[in-house]
Amino acid sequence: MGRILTTVLGIGVVVGAAYYALNHLGSASNSSREGTSAPKRQLENVHQAADRIESDADQRARDLESKMGDGQ
Repeated sequence: MGRILTTVLGIGVVVGAAYYALNHLGSASNSSREGTSAPKRQLENVHQAADRIESDADQRARDLESKMGDGQ
């Protein structure tokens, strides 16, 4: 009975330490001051870049359309 209790408590301590290490120790280096995680910031950067590329392409299309209309 004592061995089982010691084993269960030992497993609980190891699981608790692993949980703390994964959630608290790594979060200081992986998050910004706003509290967002690195993957979320990267995804936001990708969305911003995609929006910028799309608006640039739209502007080029409008410029080309206006040049085509001037020639007629």
